[in-house]
Amino acid sequence: MKAWQVTRLGEPADVLEWTDVPQPSAPEGALRVAVEAVALNFPDVLLCRGEYQDKPALPFTPGAEVCGRIVDGPRAGERVLAAPELPYGGLAEQVVVAPHRVFVIPDDMPAEKAASMLITYQTGYVGLHTRARLQPGEWLLVHAGAGGVGSAAIQIGRAAGARVIATAGGPDKVQVCRDLGAEVVVDYLAEDFVPVVKEVTGGAGADVIYDSVGGDVFDKSRRCVAFEGRIVVVGFAGGRIAQAPTNHALIKNYSVVGLYWGLYHVKNPAVIASTHERLVELWHKGLVDPLVSEVLPMSAAPSALANLGDRRTVGKVVLVNNPI
Repeated sequence: MKAWQVTRLGEPADVLEWTDVPQPSAPEGALRVAVEAVALNFPDVLLCRGEYQDKPALPFTPGAEVCGRIVDGPRAGERVLAAPELPYGGLAEQVVVAPHRVFVIPDDMPAEKAASMLITYQTGYVGLHTRARLQPGEWLLVHAGAGGVGSAAIQIGRAAGARVIATAGGPDKVQVCRDLGAEVVVDYLAEDFVPVVKEVTGGAGADVIYDSVGGDVFDKSRRCVAFEGRIVVVGFAGGRIAQAPTNHALIKNYSVVGLYWGLYHVKNPAVIASTHERLVELWHKGLVDPLVSEVLPMSAAPSALANLGDRRTVGKVVLVNNPI
């Protein structure tokens, strides 16, 4: 079969190779899935560069969330959402996945939507509910709200009854956040979000801040977090890992909460399974709906990941194999 492989580290457009690889065989208990769609994520870019916290041996195949059908065994034909493990990721024609990393999806959920319902929506739900304990009526500040991570968090926050403030870069992305339901949107290219957050919240600040950017954004977020607020650290797309001075957290009485969603696969898989069920319920109710900006052929993986790495995308970008 064919798969995209990283044989050396660097920018995705330079290091991804579409190559022949052995068709995967499923060991006892594992499931072989024919890949219909793969949703791209910023960690895929970091993996290619060798900058992600997981550093698989070369060669490896990126792609952390796929939609497809089980092709053999007693569950053959089931339509599923799957989280393949490195080094055998989802940018391929088939993938083998452990059963606890496979989740049944409704037949009426489009493939590009289903493939987008794993990492960013699971991260958003677990981050806002399990880690931050977001409550109805609280102010939620979502950074980079027009991206895949941020757009999911806006919808999940709205579904939880929170009042959402979002940041985004440029008028088009600002409008995307408004369309997703953000009550207030700050164009960070034109103004500082700190005074806006303070003004909107009557000086109290945001109760929960969802930060996938890090660096200067985290530093500024500390200035507008509320009493007993929670800053959820989701990632470092800005490139710099910020420092969290403990004296400041003490004086302002707030929490810095880490979230590495992938660790739940190891430490507490039941959280992922129950979160998937809840997200499917929210989708059926129309409360969440993945923002998919582009559906491209699998051949577009290098350029699509390059655009994602350069922040030229909105919402999710999904690659598709030939229909199954």
